[in-house]
Amino acid sequence: MANSGGEDRRGQEEESFLYFAYGSNLLMERIHLRNPSAEFYCVARLQDFKLDFGNSQGKTSETWHGGIATIFESPGDEVWGVVWKMNKSNLSSLDEQEGVKSGTYVPIEVNVSAQKGKEITCRSYQMTNYESAPPSPQYKKIICTGAKENGLPLEYQKKLNAIEPNDYKGKVSEEIEDIIKRGEKKAH
Repeated sequence: MANSGGEDRRGQEEESFLYFAYGSNLLMERIHLRNPSAEFYCVARLQDFKLDFGNSQGKTSETWHGGIATIFESPGDEVWGVVWKMNKSNLSSLDEQEGVKSGTYVPIEVNVSAQKGKEITCRSYQMTNYESAPPSPQYKKIICTGAKENGLPLEYQKKLNAIEPNDYKGKVSEEIEDIIKRGEKKAH
């Protein structure tokens, strides 16, 4: 009985896709809110891109109350993130979370390098029409917690921790506040 799981996995290969996360979806608990099939695949580096934060179409995120993460081409820079293996049944919920219909993000295909040098093609998301703006303290905390949770390189974690957030002092959504609280309890 125990061996039958291996046979089931072959069919899953065609039913899954790889997603490179570099923002709030670095945190497992965050990605699982809308995409329960996400499984950690590996930590990876996106070469010649840079992380930025901004307001899509000049509008502040109602969810995060500040700039949200995006990437842009920048020779010589790099963005570290997590590759999640996801069931294709979660593709529409991921697109919805990323605001594809509203034009917040567009899906893109990126080639990332796993830590052992293996090249992997993944789906990711990019804002194309945004104004740079700092993230809220809560959004920054979710990203930094996810980076730590998944063991992104320490130098990159230091860069993330050094990002200056905006001065938003209010609350974000209940489910995100709960994640932050649980993360703080784990840290102590």
